[in-house]
Amino acid sequence: MAVLALRYIGDPVLAQVCTPVRHFDAGLDGLVADMFETMYAAPGRGLAAPQIGVTDRLFVIDTTWKEGPKTPRAFVNPRITDMSADLAVGTEGCLSIPDRTFAVPRPHWIDLTWQDLDGQQKTGRFEDVEAVCICHELDHLDGKLITQTGTEQ
Repeated sequence: MAVLALRYIGDPVLAQVCTPVRHFDAGLDGLVADMFETMYAAPGRGLAAPQIGVTDRLFVIDTTWKEGPKTPRAFVNPRITDMSADLAVGTEGCLSIPDRTFAVPRPHWIDLTWQDLDGQQKTGRFEDVEAVCICHELDHLDGKLITQTGTEQ
């Protein structure tokens, strides 16, 4: 495992729409392990592949590790299938935009489909901080930063 170099605002890779992952193999497993190590070292709660220069539809999150036990989760080819109509505005930071925070509207809950590291299809509902984190990372996969979706604080 390795801590990988982060990409920062202004890097063109952060504006690219990512392509679906097609190969579920040891290379993907290694990339995800490196992404977790990089996220924890940063220290962040989520990391999308473009933030390390990879244009695959892949991100990792762990929304609990700063307050309690680690709960690492990897999402391959994720897609929101439903979300709450009600939005809440919260403060978000981004590893690719150091030392700045933004007020960003996000749904209270989302329904998501994704694949695991073996390519198996998964579905789930995520609420509150998990929903926020997933939406933030999904924006990265679509070439969007919180500079486009929020207001700087």
